[in-house]
Amino acid sequence: MPDNKTPLPSRRQILAGVAAGAAAASALDITPRVARANAAIYPDRAIKIIVPFAPAGPTDIMARIVAQNLGVALPVNVIIENRAGAGGNIGIGYAAHAEADGYTLLIVSSAYVVNPGLYAKIPYDPSTDFAPITELGTTPNSILVTPKLGIKSIEELIARAKAKPNELNWASPGAGTTPHLSGEFLRIVGGIEMTHVPFNGAAPALQALLAGTTQVAVSALPPVLPFAQSGAIKVLAVTGAHRWPDLPDVPTMVELGYKDFIAETVQFFFAPGKTPPDIVEKLSAKTMEVLKSRDVVEQLRVNGYEVTASGAEALRQRIEQEVPKWRDVIAKAGLKPV
Repeated sequence: MPDNKTPLPSRRQILAGVAAGAAAASALDITPRVARANAAIYPDRAIKIIVPFAPAGPTDIMARIVAQNLGVALPVNVIIENRAGAGGNIGIGYAAHAEADGYTLLIVSSAYVVNPGLYAKIPYDPSTDFAPITELGTTPNSILVTPKLGIKSIEELIARAKAKPNELNWASPGAGTTPHLSGEFLRIVGGIEMTHVPFNGAAPALQALLAGTTQVAVSALPPVLPFAQSGAIKVLAVTGAHRWPDLPDVPTMVELGYKDFIAETVQFFFAPGKTPPDIVEKLSAKTMEVLKSRDVVEQLRVNGYEVTASGAEALRQRIEQEVPKWRDVIAKAGLKPV
């Protein structure tokens, strides 16, 4: 028998206790249940891809081709949002801290693996803040002038720069991009001095070249091709291992005698780090499917890209290898963290 001195709990108290216990149990399990539910129906609304550079640059071109075709494959609207600045750090940082639900993604260039060695402080951890979806493709960088400068070869560019140190200004898509590092490498191997003018993307850098604000530019190939084919810009050399098919008369830097002068801009596809694995796997599978389409391969080729479609694990390994590699290159080039 119960002790008469100890009052029994009322029905209201019992119900309140049961409700509190159920709420606590639910709270413990709510995140995985929501994640499972989201993965099961994902995607059920528009997806946003952050591009951390200005419109019409190489990363933007890649992102728009991927977005258009991925939207058909999922199927759902996939939109691009450009958040340029600080060599890509502004957009990368925004994506790193976005809600990890699969509806905010990131397409970014090699700046992702270069910036940790070039900036004293960056708004992301390249190893933990993102979940790799896949590497998308690569493109060589290109060394550019306009015909009115009267320079027709790398040899003539180096001769001019040696004769008049720092007379020539050169544009890049931003500090930390591989075109920037290619320009620095040219400065070192050529024994020349030119003044670097960084922009927030390849499109404004090319506009500065065309307007005569700078006399030289270094850019990834995709946004250059239309200007090269029209004659508005002269490509002196490309930094790939081989000549580009659509520019058969343009030599590589290796062909010109600059051993190991190979530098490519690579495009990566990421989700925020805590995105449910099922969603990341679905995005990876669908993106790989898109990139293996003959039409997409050709679409990217004519825009200056070679498709790699290496998958999530290969991208994870590439990040582990390239962050220390570029840190070493930056140190040897004498570039100080900014």
